[in-house]
Amino acid sequence: MFAKVIVDIASSLVDKVFDYHFDDADNYQKGMRVLVPFANRVMEGYIIDITDAPMYDPSKIKDIIRPLENFACILPDQLKIADFMKEKYNIGMCDALRLFLPAEMRSGKVKELEEIELYLEDKDKAINYMASLRKNSHAQENAILFMLENGSYLQAELNKKFGASAINKLKENDILKSRVKVKRRKPYATDNLVAANKVTLVDAQQKAKEQILSKSYTYLLHGVTGSGKTEVYMSTIEDVIAKGKTAIMLVPEISLTPQVLGNFRSRFGDNVALLHSGLSAGERFDEWKRILMGDAKIVVGARSAIFAPLKNIGLIVIDEEHDGSYISESNPRYNTIEVAIMRSKLADCSLVLGSATPDIESYHKAMIGTYELIEMKHRINKRDLPPIQIIDMCKEIKDGNPGIFSRALIDALDKTIKEGNQAMLFINRRGFSSFLMCKECGWVAKCESCDVSLVYHKFDNALKCHYCDKRYRVFDVCPECGSDNIKQGSVGTEKVVQELNELFPDVKVLRMDNDTTKTKGAHAKLLAEFREKKAQILVGTQMIAKGHDFPSVTLVGIVDADVSLHQSSFKAPERTFNLITQVAGRAGRADKAGEIYLQSYASRNYIYRLASKYDYTSFYRKEINLREVTSYPPFSKIIRLLFTSFNEDLAKEHTKVYYDRMKELASEFMGEFIYLGVMKSPVGRIQDKFRYQILMRLKPQNADQIISKIYEQVNTVKNRDVSVFVEIDPASLS
Repeated sequence: MFAKVIVDIASSLVDKVFDYHFDDADNYQKGMRVLVPFANRVMEGYIIDITDAPMYDPSKIKDIIRPLENFACILPDQLKIADFMKEKYNIGMCDALRLFLPAEMRSGKVKELEEIELYLEDKDKAINYMASLRKNSHAQENAILFMLENGSYLQAELNKKFGASAINKLKENDILKSRVKVKRRKPYATDNLVAANKVTLVDAQQKAKEQILSKSYTYLLHGVTGSGKTEVYMSTIEDVIAKGKTAIMLVPEISLTPQVLGNFRSRFGDNVALLHSGLSAGERFDEWKRILMGDAKIVVGARSAIFAPLKNIGLIVIDEEHDGSYISESNPRYNTIEVAIMRSKLADCSLVLGSATPDIESYHKAMIGTYELIEMKHRINKRDLPPIQIIDMCKEIKDGNPGIFSRALIDALDKTIKEGNQAMLFINRRGFSSFLMCKECGWVAKCESCDVSLVYHKFDNALKCHYCDKRYRVFDVCPECGSDNIKQGSVGTEKVVQELNELFPDVKVLRMDNDTTKTKGAHAKLLAEFREKKAQILVGTQMIAKGHDFPSVTLVGIVDADVSLHQSSFKAPERTFNLITQVAGRAGRADKAGEIYLQSYASRNYIYRLASKYDYTSFYRKEINLREVTSYPPFSKIIRLLFTSFNEDLAKEHTKVYYDRMKELASEFMGEFIYLGVMKSPVGRIQDKFRYQILMRLKPQNADQIISKIYEQVNTVKNRDVSVFVEIDPASLS
């Protein structure tokens, strides 16, 4: 027999199938990892097919050395998804297959954690041995008595209790026998996870559930914040599990995982597995293995969980489907929702996309019938959504208040604290200030490796690059002109916390951003501390904007709503509306009324007016009309060809060559190109790599055909010093 193998080398030069021979058919199957001889080396590979008719002369085909495991690591449906991703995103088959495995599993960097367990095989023999012991052999005697009561115990623990010498003597005399026991590394095993009680569904929830279970389809669940979408997911999954099927539940932020995991574990117990990048290598491997072996029926996690080795899938849920984190912007690039649609088709199951503020393109698909729309228009507690008060910060300055907090927000914070309630303050910018600039000569501190300003972090007393994580010393005088007249840029989370500490010195304030959540378990610890009311105010970035449910939060302050509004992206209005609606939904979720204060220097903008009314439908109508007039998605496809290299001339040269080829393609498909342009990327250098890009907008009708032609062209790039990436409707063009 012969196996068709993809060798585990991420290079376009070897991204093809190689034939290998094997004799023992019982030990090999599709989806297995194997060791194979390759170019005078021994390499790992993946069997993607088995045949008795090789492509080449059988006498010249090498033998597989051995399988790496005694089971298939990649399921048949996963092999089909890998094929789909290879064609859809022009990625290597090896890159696609790697997504289905824990990264550390390759090269044997992680394996099951084994412990030695000791046990009594013959109790009578142990009792007789104990009777023959000398009077001073107390340790051995106590150990035998302990084991007669417990039967088996870990050797490491017995050594601690009775001493290694006593335990070894009992082993030598065949009183205690040993066996290997696999220890499971359980994520968040001891953390304070939130547990939700099972509730009776209200009419809107019951109708949503029945609709999802009625047929296998893609559903867009549009429910206002607090409408009970999570309970719909859980109740529907409960029905799916009762039928012997499995389910995947995706959330966009790791910060949401403890809450969602707590809800699911309280309902489904050990049937729930967790997959996301915040786990240790051992935890990730153990959870993956439990899923593969069928010991877990429900997978909760971030976007990578869509690749979980689940069999017999009955439901896939993507919560906060509008979130940009579902698009992978590093190699391999892919769109999680597109992969989920493919996986749901292969499994013949429903896919639920849930959001209080659906992606404009998703809502458009629901309007034209590609998705089926489910709406939940009211909060579960029957309260109105909390009122949003828009604060004109320009007027605050004119009235003599140059601070970062309006007087109304300060008064509201004071009132909230005095009443024993909690507040959340949102600002989507971390650090203390966004830059440091000399007022005399205009010099701005920039990263040596990236074309971006350095952010001042007061807590660490350092300037940091948020692209490559390099750190620099803070300066007191300008390195260019020697002036000490240094200006700080826009405020971040650190500055907000400092101001709060000055205004309310007796109030505990927590900060939640990428800087405070780097350590393992930090998300869960911070959220538990706030939930237990050990702090009155939580300041954070978009980590706190969605999904969280804190009963005592009655006030939400949006410190600077304009942060996302002025981004150079056609999606800036949508992201601003989404963030405002999502963060506003954190207030008044229990039996206490909530209120929102939105601070802006552009308070008359239509987005704020519509967001203050939670009027998604009107926002959608305005936004979809604008996109139709300007030919932006969903009325076009945006394609970016990104060229990167440590050598700027090489990057520039390749960009020019392929821009000329794109112009030829535009001539071939006359009228299909809405826009074609070439430029240096907005962030022209990241981690010392120079970046140039070609941007295209295509009419959607023949876009797939043109994209295939684009892939053919970029695949001709053979220079190892230049990388080129093709991005379809990228989340960011920076």
